[in-house]
Amino acid sequence: MHGSHHHSPMQGNGHGHGAQDFGRAFATGIILNGIFVAIEASYGLIAGSMALLADAGHNLSDVLGLVIAWVGANLAKRSPSPRFTYGLRGSSILAALLNALLLLVAIGAIALEAVNRLGDPQPVAGRTVIIVAAIGIVINTATALLFARGRKGDINIRGAFIHMAADAAVSAGVVIGALVMMGTGYGWIDPVMSLVIAAIILWNTWGLLVDAVKMSLAAVPAGIDVEAVHSMLSALPGVDHVHDLHIWPMSTTETLLTVHLVMPAGHPGDAFLFDVQERLEHEFHIGHATIQVELSDAGDCQLGPGCRV
Repeated sequence: MHGSHHHSPMQGNGHGHGAQDFGRAFATGIILNGIFVAIEASYGLIAGSMALLADAGHNLSDVLGLVIAWVGANLAKRSPSPRFTYGLRGSSILAALLNALLLLVAIGAIALEAVNRLGDPQPVAGRTVIIVAAIGIVINTATALLFARGRKGDINIRGAFIHMAADAAVSAGVVIGALVMMGTGYGWIDPVMSLVIAAIILWNTWGLLVDAVKMSLAAVPAGIDVEAVHSMLSALPGVDHVHDLHIWPMSTTETLLTVHLVMPAGHPGDAFLFDVQERLEHEFHIGHATIQVELSDAGDCQLGPGCRV
């Protein structure tokens, strides 16, 4: 049996923007939103606006989420060690999962308080709410734009972008709610708007949570067709059979593959293996591939029938 391992400097999902490119964006976003949270919470208390306080709470969770994502991105750059032979690249996946869970907690807190307020509506200083929320639209939009270019290549970056873009939309909702409440005098509009905010956050968080859980369970990354990979490998000259094919994320931006190729005619040489690895990177954006060549199909597939595909 012969094996070959390939590590490419290209990121596993085929996107050139890694989380390490966004250190300044994280720092700027954390500072801007941290200041805004303090302003928004203060004026929410002064104005007696649950919608404003709910938005401040959500923004605080986003600040913590940005911190977690930034820490995860930095840990992912740690060099391999005897204990962590891949380094700490999986930290970016854990960061995305923690970020999503943190948002779920924030959603529950917002919804609970809004329901309590529905039974006892409070008067709200609409003008103050509108001014503060309008500032939020500007800050959140600016922060979202910092992450826009990397949102397709890393769920950490995508999470930051979605949260900031959603915050801008939520702040716009707060402005609309305050205007309607000023025009109608209905106090229940404020807590109802809080529930709408919670629903928007949940809608935008769910996809991030699902993707983070899948990555944590070593699922094949989205965008990679495992059947197509299997077909490509099976069609290689000299390959009689393909088994033990596994594809999983090492981090939010890097993908690994291991596979056994049954080649009865013998090992084809390193040039063949390097060509296969380049094709895997070019066609499927798999930057880390380990290929084992076998002379017969006598080896047992340790994970059962499912590992043959």
